[in-house]
Amino acid sequence: MTSTIQQQHSPTELFAHALRYENRADPYPAYEQLLQQPVVQMADGSWLATGHREISLLLRDPRISADRLNPQQQPIRKSLLMEDPPRHDQLRQAVTQQFIPRIMGMRDHIDALVTELLDAHTSEQPGQLDVVADLAYPLPVTVICELLGVPREDERLFGSLARRLTRGLDPVDTQTEKEIHELQQARAELVEYLEGLIARHNADGGSDLLAGLMNGQSPDGPMDAIDLRVTLGLLLIAGHETTVNLIANGTLALLRHPDLLARLRTDPDLATPLVEEVLRYDPPVQMSGRSALADIDIAGTTIPKGSRIRLLLASGNRDPRRFTDPDRFLPDRADNAHLGFGGGIHYCIGATLARAEAQIALTALARRLDSPRLAADPPPYRENAILRGPERLPVTFERLLRDPRGK
Repeated sequence: MTSTIQQQHSPTELFAHALRYENRADPYPAYEQLLQQPVVQMADGSWLATGHREISLLLRDPRISADRLNPQQQPIRKSLLMEDPPRHDQLRQAVTQQFIPRIMGMRDHIDALVTELLDAHTSEQPGQLDVVADLAYPLPVTVICELLGVPREDERLFGSLARRLTRGLDPVDTQTEKEIHELQQARAELVEYLEGLIARHNADGGSDLLAGLMNGQSPDGPMDAIDLRVTLGLLLIAGHETTVNLIANGTLALLRHPDLLARLRTDPDLATPLVEEVLRYDPPVQMSGRSALADIDIAGTTIPKGSRIRLLLASGNRDPRRFTDPDRFLPDRADNAHLGFGGGIHYCIGATLARAEAQIALTALARRLDSPRLAADPPPYRENAILRGPERLPVTFERLLRDPRGK
């Protein structure tokens, strides 16, 4: 625990400390202090939930709204992430019936994409790989763009927009005026791009996910143009940004635990519990927001109706009241009920796909990298506090082996 944290007393100061960029590589000491009060009011009147039990209860409480802005007003269309029942259920059902069938049976294709990406760097000589730029980013971008029918030549443009837009998820008081302006510009550019993509699909048809959303049958009928655009934007951005961090954070954990890297190299079955432990130990989404639709009694206090609530998922994942040795990375951990994909009706719709991509990517890195080492520890991190992960993850190696399976 640093002396800076020891000198701070209020939850507001601790939370601000955790959000500062200079602490992006390790916000967990501040989270440990915040866990002393599992639900607490902040100086701005909002509420912060840090405990695993309390977050789990709030995620499933029907008195909580996913609209963290103003749940009493509905002036604009929102994505299903910020909608409540019954509208949330209608949108989620429409997406699920098109999305889930298309991702089933994709493991072989994901495996082939990972092989292709690593083959581009295969070397018998010592070298370096940026795990973010060379694998963790292009893999999920390619997968979600293929699913949605985004042309391959548009992937770079879309990726740039997504990176700019995700900064908008962080608290406004952490953003500069320049960043806010750039965010507004990026939103306008995304709307323009999506409208063009939808128009092309209207003309050409197709069998991809976007075509399915446009033409799919559901009890509530096909999505209209606005819902389609909002949903498509959500799937494009959420469909890859969290997975980038999941793969990068998992690689970081493996390289800091060489014994586990060696185990994964010879035991690919370890990938499943290992990814679950990454989701607990260093989750790609650190927090989420909600609003109270009624007074809520919890943890010895009352959250008043209309209050904004921050759910600090990453601190709940390190709650010693729920997990033994919470600060240790233990893939063999039993009953790993982490909050990495949220919970309740808003549980991540792409969790199955993200898990598959991370399991396959981490197994391939373990199998093919000979004597890998972090070129910088900690690596440089992204600006984002909520979608937290390395900006770059340079890894040196003695050799980058060809796929031993002969692919």
